[in-house]
Amino acid sequence: MKTILLAAAAAALSSVALVPAAMAQVANDENTLAIAAILDNNSFDRAQLMIANQMQFWQPVLDTLLIAKPDGTVEPNLATEWSYNGDNSVLTLKLREGVSFTDGTPFDGEAVKANLEYLKNGAGQNSFMAALISEVEVISPTEVALHLSEPDPTLIDNLTVVGGAMASPVTLGVEAFANNPVGSGPYVFDDQNSVLGRQYVYNRNADYWNAEAYPYDRITITPINDQVARLNALKSGQVDAGLGEARAVVDAEANGLVVHKSDVNWLGFIIADREGKIAPALADVRVRKALNMAFDTASILKFVELGHGRLSDQIFPTVSEAYLPELDEVYAFDPAAAKALLAEAGFAEGFNLKLPDIATFANFNPIVEQQLKDIGVTVTWEKVAPNATIPELRSGKFPAYVFQFGYQGSWAEYRKFGYPDAPWNTSKVADPAFIEMLDKTQYATGDQQLTGYQDLNRYMVENAFYAPWYRRDTIYLTNPQTTVEMRGTNAVPHIRDFAKAD
Repeated sequence: MKTILLAAAAAALSSVALVPAAMAQVANDENTLAIAAILDNNSFDRAQLMIANQMQFWQPVLDTLLIAKPDGTVEPNLATEWSYNGDNSVLTLKLREGVSFTDGTPFDGEAVKANLEYLKNGAGQNSFMAALISEVEVISPTEVALHLSEPDPTLIDNLTVVGGAMASPVTLGVEAFANNPVGSGPYVFDDQNSVLGRQYVYNRNADYWNAEAYPYDRITITPINDQVARLNALKSGQVDAGLGEARAVVDAEANGLVVHKSDVNWLGFIIADREGKIAPALADVRVRKALNMAFDTASILKFVELGHGRLSDQIFPTVSEAYLPELDEVYAFDPAAAKALLAEAGFAEGFNLKLPDIATFANFNPIVEQQLKDIGVTVTWEKVAPNATIPELRSGKFPAYVFQFGYQGSWAEYRKFGYPDAPWNTSKVADPAFIEMLDKTQYATGDQQLTGYQDLNRYMVENAFYAPWYRRDTIYLTNPQTTVEMRGTNAVPHIRDFAKAD
């Protein structure tokens, strides 16, 4: 039965409608990097910028204060130097001289102040990246000091992405520039040849200070949300690069495409109600450990993902400071032992669990239902509308659910899941010991902070906050003429990660 269910889920995931590849407004050529995106751009408004799949749309135009290499190393960019004071309450940035936005506005301390304040006060999803900046002090045109209301261990990383993106100050809050960005980056947005929703075109900024880092004269980004259509566009040469999926790998390689992988996302069973407000059984750590032992994760990975992933019992990738190798294999698949733990916790007859029926993960429902039934847990499903998935999950009405999360950095993950007001602590669990560890780690520095990251990770695994299944390989495809370095922190590469093959 288990094998049949897994095979059925895998087959359902592979049934994709054939949709013709989008025709390009500006054709691809050897001096163009043509990218297929799975989502359209949301907005170029500085306060609304996104990471993940939509980051590639703004990166050609809006340069960042700092940059991160694919291995996570942070390097200078618009800010040439940075340093904290003794208690990490002030971050001072030295700014690159002689840089201007393409509308002629100078890049200086006032421009940094305007951008950070606009981000913080905006209603965008990533406004949190500037939330702890209480004041931007302009010391001189080439130096600013960011005063923090409390230490922010993610601030440096945030300044390499949305937190550090710099738009011309005259565009901030002006509606017209939500579709026509002006920055100081390596490319200029071509509003004459771009068709919103169809193709976005960027031409080289002739005055960019670091042109050698960007080998293409033009970049085009074409939203193609269907996997088959993206693959067809790659095979035909309409585009050079785009996201794939596990079931496209064989076809892609047979057609001469290059397959790149990174484990940005983890998939698993989220045990949200750890205080037992809805499902009392989940308050017992023995029950949560039993749930970790209930799932045959190796078979799920093999049949559903065709092996494109890595089994792990922790939510952190190997690139994270919080990662500990010994936490990859803590809970073996063992239904008999899981049943024994349930009996020890007083649930020998099992218990009931209401789970959301989420369209994106519905293929896993038969697997979840059967494997939980095997240890005595009875599942009932409640349908969730696709456009209401996130609000429904975050409402706290479900004690557990299957979901996938990306990785934005060690401290960012703790802020995402740990505190009672964290956006993905959906049941608002307040674990006093865990919160004390979080607070201590936030204010720590150096090796003490790194130790704190790892101690928190160990606590989460040992107390079975979740039942992670595996880290899913993100599949990215390019033609042989295009090379790319993959990242463990974003679903798609940064624009600067692409190069022409030798």
